[in-house]
Amino acid sequence: MELIVIAAAVLSTALILSNLAGILLAAFRLKRPRTLARSPGKAPPVSIVIPSRGVEPFTEETLQRAFSLDWPRYELIFCVAHADDPVVKLINRAIVRFSKVPARLLVGDDRISANPKLNNCVKGWEAARHHWVILADSNVLMPRDYIQHLMAAWRPDTGLVCSTPIGSRPDGFWAEVECAFLNTLQARWQYTGEALGLGFAQGKSMLWKKPVLDANGGIRALAAEIAEDAAATKLVNGLGLRVNLVASPFEQPLGERRLGEIWSRQARWARLRRVTFPLFFAPEILTGVAVPLVLALVAAAGAGISLPLTALCVLALAYLPECALAWAKGWYLSPRTIPAMMVRDLMLPAIWARGWLGGAVDWRGNAMTIRTKAMTELEEGA
Repeated sequence: MELIVIAAAVLSTALILSNLAGILLAAFRLKRPRTLARSPGKAPPVSIVIPSRGVEPFTEETLQRAFSLDWPRYELIFCVAHADDPVVKLINRAIVRFSKVPARLLVGDDRISANPKLNNCVKGWEAARHHWVILADSNVLMPRDYIQHLMAAWRPDTGLVCSTPIGSRPDGFWAEVECAFLNTLQARWQYTGEALGLGFAQGKSMLWKKPVLDANGGIRALAAEIAEDAAATKLVNGLGLRVNLVASPFEQPLGERRLGEIWSRQARWARLRRVTFPLFFAPEILTGVAVPLVLALVAAAGAGISLPLTALCVLALAYLPECALAWAKGWYLSPRTIPAMMVRDLMLPAIWARGWLGGAVDWRGNAMTIRTKAMTELEEGA
């Protein structure tokens, strides 16, 4: 029994310290939002491909931001799968309103994979006129210096520059829970990974050098995995290049969210990570507070220490540094942030377990079964 108590105390302490170390690494790598000026003579033309589907609460604002970038030469290529999508009217209206910015709307669905977003992007990529291409989700709230931030992260050994989304403008408690997932959990660990030399792509904003990707299969090569960002990570690493992150990640305004939406999205992402990077997904169960808290309570019970006091100490060591990170980087904070983090961490074990299970998940209203390429080939050959 004494050995169990000691082991539980050691493991709990190790997990808490690793959590703190991750926050410190991310804090060192991340910068507060700031305006970047364009470097004189270093503004190559850029194509921005924006796959769109449906109208969201902030669609008109994100469209306006895309047409208002501080970059001398860029084109916007909007992609929709179906001509009757309600977002088509908003895009066409914006193209007319901001006629000085070269922009096109392409309609069609190239079925190159089971990933509807990638299918939607194909026509935009192939129509892009410039050597620098950004694939940007339609709900990214682009700052005026959006392109500057992406370009500033490019290095001689870079194959891809990305930005994780930072949740902002939550409307209601469940949207704050989504902020807790996106910001001080997922963004924090992604920047921690980059600081350790384990950078991986994030599909929200992806800056490519088009000739490099075209020489290695083009955008269709990203169909090698069910998630285009996982395929991008493996392709770039296979070329001996690095995935870099912008120093100040871009906002994704959330608006209202419901529990079912959060569960569906997080379950899908968990399944995608489980299928594409199983060795990295396996230890994700240790990233929340649940495991160190249980271990600390086991150790406290065996040592005769107050359980409520132990729980309070563990929660304080977990959540106060998270809040400090959000405050330091100018991310959303409110009196409900810590309760939202607690709900998030209650959900994490179930989400992690769901990642190991098969069956269909929801992808923007489409039920789909996420498999590895090897699994699909095995089933097709059976």
